[in-house]
Amino acid sequence: MINWLLRFLKGALIGMDFVLPGISGAALAVVFGLYEKIVAFIANIRKDFFRNVLFFLPVGLGGLIGIYLVTYPISFLKNNYQTPFLWFFVGAILGTMPELWRKSGEKGRKPFHIASLVFVFIAGTVLFIVTLNRTLGIEPNPVMAFFTGAAVALIVFIPGFSSSTFLLLFGLYDIVIHSYKNFSENLAFLIPFALGLLLFVFPFSKGIEFLIKKIYSGFFHVIIGFVLASAVLVAVIASEGYDYLQIGSAACAVSFMAGGVFSWWMCRISKKYENKEQSR
Repeated sequence: MINWLLRFLKGALIGMDFVLPGISGAALAVVFGLYEKIVAFIANIRKDFFRNVLFFLPVGLGGLIGIYLVTYPISFLKNNYQTPFLWFFVGAILGTMPELWRKSGEKGRKPFHIASLVFVFIAGTVLFIVTLNRTLGIEPNPVMAFFTGAAVALIVFIPGFSSSTFLLLFGLYDIVIHSYKNFSENLAFLIPFALGLLLFVFPFSKGIEFLIKKIYSGFFHVIIGFVLASAVLVAVIASEGYDYLQIGSAACAVSFMAGGVFSWWMCRISKKYENKEQSR
């Protein structure tokens, strides 16, 4: 039961990728020990189908419920306490680093892996900062919704990239958030969006599975670079127009530390139950 509830909580946190800009669900999946399992399941959907469905059922339920329930408090917190709220996620992202670092070195670590990490971090940070607050302002329509779903199908597999940030760039974030809240009123957008997502998620998962098998260490060091860049992005978003010479700075510091402790604790708990499962 504890394991089931833990997977449910992980799913709820991963689902926030679709709600909160800057937060990468794939990065959280890596930290929680679910990323490779999710990729393998989707890439080989018929293999151990029922066993995998039972395993991922709480993750999926947590994700769906997390998206729906978290949309309202996130909207409230983002509108009223945005800076401390976002600093919590900066801490949460950085709190995953010890586990990501350990995981990336499981099959060896070489100097060019470190070099790729640094390069991706710098390039990713520049890319994120350049695109920040810039929107293409594309008018939503069924065709755009379909290709947006296809793009999200790829982005959800790339740790460090936030699908919400992508939606912001194309000016579709508000309509997607509104669709979560008022599902039946936005079917004209959601149906083609879901079709694009479902049609492309399987071939993209095959490609990611290939990379994990062939260049495991390099792949995960690149992931660390993107995750660190996403932490910088969230920190920049949090700091825009905020005067830290005020009492609210203490709330930001507390939120930052709470986020770090929370994600570190989740990693420890996840590793504990992962080891128990492997020993059975």
